[in-house]
Amino acid sequence: MRTLAAAGALFVLVFASTPEALGLPGQPSRIERGHVRTLKTPAQRAAMLFRKHAVVPAATVRPAGSRRLLSALELDIVSRINAQRTSRGRRALRVSRGLTAAANHHTNQMGQLGFFDHESVNGAPFWRRIQRFYPAGRGYWSVGENIFWESPNTSAASAVREWMRSPPHRENILNREWREIGVSAAHFDAAPGAFGGRSVTIVAADFGVRR
Repeated sequence: MRTLAAAGALFVLVFASTPEALGLPGQPSRIERGHVRTLKTPAQRAAMLFRKHAVVPAATVRPAGSRRLLSALELDIVSRINAQRTSRGRRALRVSRGLTAAANHHTNQMGQLGFFDHESVNGAPFWRRIQRFYPAGRGYWSVGENIFWESPNTSAASAVREWMRSPPHRENILNREWREIGVSAAHFDAAPGAFGGRSVTIVAADFGVRR
């Protein structure tokens, strides 16, 4: 039985926020999309967009923040995202070790602690987490994020298809400014909290550019 869920949208520009409710009757799942852009330093200018929905593939849990090569599932997700981009005249994204570490840290935290959100468990915005692994320089720095979960499993084709059907997630995938990407897929046999003890795979795709 396939479980899919969606709930809520939030747009935050500096300190202003506008929530919007979404729902999929009888389908418990969520999807999120986040984006932040800064000029000079992250503290000078930030915008974030979150969208919730959910989907799930199969993978293996690894220690948060560990350095590793991408799994076959993760590589397939990167390949399919790049195929969507290049077919529309966008450049393919390079895999970034820093963005991969940021995504890996977040998927493992969500699965172990039972929450599904761009924000970290301590409430810090997603871009601050990414900045720890993918630091800003003296010039332009911008990052975005798509996340999803589904139970019992899915494929890279299904995950990317679900993102492409959602305008905010599609916008992140096709954004012309991105240069790099990191993807993490972490599987949990019985994820607590928001996942209701289900067997799930949580996926995060982090996008970035810095110059």
